[in-house]
Amino acid sequence: MELRQLRYFVKVCELRSMGRAAVELGVVTSALSQQISRLEGELSTRLLQRASTGVTPTDAGVAFLQQAQLTLRHADEAVRAAQQARLSGHVSVGLAPTTASVLGLPLMLAMRARYPDVRLHLVESLSGNLASMLQARQLDLAVLFETTTPRRWSIEPLLDEKLFVLAATDLAQRPTGVKVRLAQLAGLPLIMPSADHGLRATLTTAFARAHIVPHVVAEIDGLALLMDAVRAGLGATIQPGAAIARQPAEGVHSSQITDAHVGRRNLLVSLSDDELSPAALATRVVMADTARTLVREGRWLGASLLDN
Repeated sequence: MELRQLRYFVKVCELRSMGRAAVELGVVTSALSQQISRLEGELSTRLLQRASTGVTPTDAGVAFLQQAQLTLRHADEAVRAAQQARLSGHVSVGLAPTTASVLGLPLMLAMRARYPDVRLHLVESLSGNLASMLQARQLDLAVLFETTTPRRWSIEPLLDEKLFVLAATDLAQRPTGVKVRLAQLAGLPLIMPSADHGLRATLTTAFARAHIVPHVVAEIDGLALLMDAVRAGLGATIQPGAAIARQPAEGVHSSQITDAHVGRRNLLVSLSDDELSPAALATRVVMADTARTLVREGRWLGASLLDN
């Protein structure tokens, strides 16, 4: 049972309408109805009587409503108590360019809302550079893609990303469908990150597994310049969907690579818990919550949550 479900239920009871409650809560009616049904399933009882004219609480719903309202008041009081003793401090967070494209701004907004006195220092760099900075204690937290990390680090799997072939719509050799197999990319001119880039290593392994030698026509480590070259028709590239989060997708065709072994796992990596400040520990929770919310809301293209 979640506080969100209680808030949904209380709002529906107040307005006696799923549709009106959904509008006020800023969710779609189907999602609201699903959460109420899950709540009823957890309680093994019907809370609402649904009719064409609206909804009314059952006897069990009326009894539950009173306790739900009390629980929400207590939760709000807990929030106020926490805000009176706000966390403060400085936290350094590292994000790869593609990750920063989709997670960076939502993370800043979430931190400002929840911990306004914590000063956030965001570093955008390649995953390998971020790992080195974490090792040197120049970062507290980072989203990385490699699993060969020191044992003393804290590692939390966040999500998996599908990879996409991105190409200008007028590139003759580009895939034409919305999905493509790696084996279909032989001969496709590719603009890729350099060999030191984590994504390049992942793709090199995937191509080798498919017995394909990729046709790399240029190497660019900067995401913005790489996408400029793609838009100019100099070649295609292979990137996670987040690569086009910052820039309009007009003029660029994307085809999802459907091979099961082709993808990228995002890991939330930090120094060990005993090395992190309270502000850094809180930021780690906000990062995980924000990333998962983006995936659930469909705002992280090609990403899926892990069952952990």
